[in-house]
Amino acid sequence: MAIRILATGGTFDKEYNERTGQLYFKDTHIAEMLRLGRSQVEVSICTVMMTDSLEMTDADRNLIVQNCLQSAEDRIVITHGTDTMTETAAAVAGAVTGKTVVLTGAMIPYAFGSSDGLFNLGSALSFVQALPPGVYIAIHGQCFPWDRVRKKPRARRVRGNSAGLSAKSQVHLNRERQ
Repeated sequence: MAIRILATGGTFDKEYNERTGQLYFKDTHIAEMLRLGRSQVEVSICTVMMTDSLEMTDADRNLIVQNCLQSAEDRIVITHGTDTMTETAAAVAGAVTGKTVVLTGAMIPYAFGSSDGLFNLGSALSFVQALPPGVYIAIHGQCFPWDRVRKKPRARRVRGNSAGLSAKSQVHLNRERQ
């Protein structure tokens, strides 16, 4: 079972310019991350775009949706910035059926060496193989249906949730699972 990985940018793939202190995009780090993680999963990597999710447009989201629809693989991982991940998940969920799609991201660029991205990518690859068709968001070892996640405002983050993503109601979500 091959998995399609769609790289869209986000903090996941940002580089750091030591001279200017600016973050920028060059290439995706996904292949290197999979090699370092000793992944044995068959994947096909496609760089759709390299953009900050705050700059993502409806046309960009449509391009991501089209890539999902055209993918021969029925299991897809999308690397994405966390700021607008839920908006993209909603667009994918509104158009893509019969496939398992997991969006993931990172709070610290992989290039920094202490990124959460490697763990999040590995988790997303595991979740996409185990979950039924649908659209999900996976971050920091947790995975939720896309419509059970919201982005918390930066100033109101809950300790222990550095991505600012949370289940709309953890208690409610747990009740739904029972």
